[in-house]
Amino acid sequence: MNTKSSNITIKDIARKFKCSPSTVSRALNDYPLINIETRKTIQEYAQKMGYQRNTVALSLLQKNTKTLGVVIPNITQFHETAMVEGIQSILQPLGYLLNICVTNESYLLEKGYVERLMANRVDGIFLSISQETYSEGHYEHLQTVMDRNVPLIFIDRQYEEIQTSGVSTNDYVGAFLATEHLIQSGYKRIAHLRGPQGMAIAEQRFNAYCACLLKYNLPLEDELIKQVNFTIESAIEPTKALLDLPNPPDAIFGVNDQVCFGALQLIREKELTVPTDIAVIGFDNTPISAYFYPSLSTIARQSKPIGETAAKLFLAQMEGKPMSSNIKLSPELIVRNSSSVAN
Repeated sequence: MNTKSSNITIKDIARKFKCSPSTVSRALNDYPLINIETRKTIQEYAQKMGYQRNTVALSLLQKNTKTLGVVIPNITQFHETAMVEGIQSILQPLGYLLNICVTNESYLLEKGYVERLMANRVDGIFLSISQETYSEGHYEHLQTVMDRNVPLIFIDRQYEEIQTSGVSTNDYVGAFLATEHLIQSGYKRIAHLRGPQGMAIAEQRFNAYCACLLKYNLPLEDELIKQVNFTIESAIEPTKALLDLPNPPDAIFGVNDQVCFGALQLIREKELTVPTDIAVIGFDNTPISAYFYPSLSTIARQSKPIGETAAKLFLAQMEGKPMSSNIKLSPELIVRNSSSVAN
């Protein structure tokens, strides 16, 4: 026979031991002024009877919920999952529970998640802006978070209209490294699969590509710049257009690894050799990039450290420290088989 009751309360336990509810509460919270044997007896009985704390009431009393929102564009890519892992590695041992919300690049989903997280009184929100939020210029839902003095920390993607803390890779430096590597390897006609216009990380990578070509006195040609988003599929038609040019590129710098996977697939179908006929370099250093064929040269982002640093910023804000730190972590060039010295 199961003696547990999910509805047992502190008052029920108090009646059992003929003491006040406040004494039971202190015993359950290991209050040192309560005799250790009394504490042990009450705690064991509460566990046996299936007592559960009223976390809502406790959070109202303590003015925090120990819950956090993490809003990200997707959960299928290594970069996002590594950032979440970084956040959790710091905050989970401190008793925080993460609510993971995936927007699929939708502004409406992002807005809805933020509103629900606020309604549930989360202690803070970590957010990587959706593509639609950027392109449509929405930020009212984010301003609401700021107006209520709830810590809002941007991870990876930031929104310049909102002055708050954020942690990201230095995308400009990373893109410059990628483009410069191709140039110094002997490639002259370097195409760029450019990310969505208006999105900060895509703009910074595009600007660095342009600046690097300028530094090495190479022409910036519109026909070598093609718009993509961040998916494999989005790279197929733009890459086909590049390869069909009368004078096609001898190298491609993709805004991320995913678009490079799409480009490499099409290059193989065209029976071109990588990197002899055309070199490819990406951005992200996703785990599969080392095992793709050919292995993909790329820029390594500090994915897990982004999450760890963001978590530390949150803790600093909870201690009353300033809420407007913008930290950029240094990227690293990873050279693999998809790019080498041109013949």
